[in-house]
Amino acid sequence: MSSELFGPIFVPDDLRGAVSPHAWVQAMLDAERALARARGIDGVAEACDASLYDVAAIAQDARAAGNPVEPLARALRERSGVAEAHVGATSQDILDTAAMLVSQRARTLIVAELDRAARACAALADAHRGTVTAARTLLQQAVPTTFGLTAATWLSGLLHGRRQLLGVPLQAQLGGAGGTLALLGDDALDILRAYAAELGLEEPVVPWHAVRGPVRELAGALDVTAGAAAKIGLDVLLLAQDEVAEVVVPPGGASSTMPHKRNPIGAVRARACARRAHALAGV
Repeated sequence: MSSELFGPIFVPDDLRGAVSPHAWVQAMLDAERALARARGIDGVAEACDASLYDVAAIAQDARAAGNPVEPLARALRERSGVAEAHVGATSQDILDTAAMLVSQRARTLIVAELDRAARACAALADAHRGTVTAARTLLQQAVPTTFGLTAATWLSGLLHGRRQLLGVPLQAQLGGAGGTLALLGDDALDILRAYAAELGLEEPVVPWHAVRGPVRELAGALDVTAGAAAKIGLDVLLLAQDEVAEVVVPPGGASSTMPHKRNPIGAVRARACARRAHALAGV
């Protein structure tokens, strides 16, 4: 699937930018710069700007190396003229740390979106606390409830997802070739501490690159959050049917052949995105 053509359907522009190839290269360079600063090496920071590099060429060279850090580290040494750039780290260190930086920046945007959705749900819950509707079990009418309670349930799911996301510790990764930090000498732990602080990430107790804990936790939290959004999407789809008409969706969702339609595209998109998130969490 072409990310350029279909990506904007699923992902807002600001979030697409936060996880773009350019953003990943910048995050890797941020990790390299933090390592150099933690080691007291000058001359590297000026070369740690993703706009100075050919991102497409790095991506192409990554195929031979198995990761984009190796060609990027070579390019960084050439541009900075600092032979010691990248020394003390292995490719996985830089890539995993970059993943946490990209996640940190993307998470900020996701949480802001969750906050907007939560405020909307709270407003609906308050406005419709006395609006009687039919509760349904197995899609059949059951007993009376209120639309306010439905909206409050949506709110609860979103807040749970928000807590899960913010509860994931985003840790720096630095272990060197074998996870021992051997090349950093007796100052290794001080360098690790300064490296994490420079990046605004948590300091790991031990290298986690072989355990993948932060990645698993983040994937799980995103999966939970996507499920909360999908629940709202499904409810809106069912309640907005012409035959039910308990809710009305905002303008938009135009049909190319039926101008009378107002398709609930936001709800469809929430469910489609959740299906993708569920699959990716498993991967």
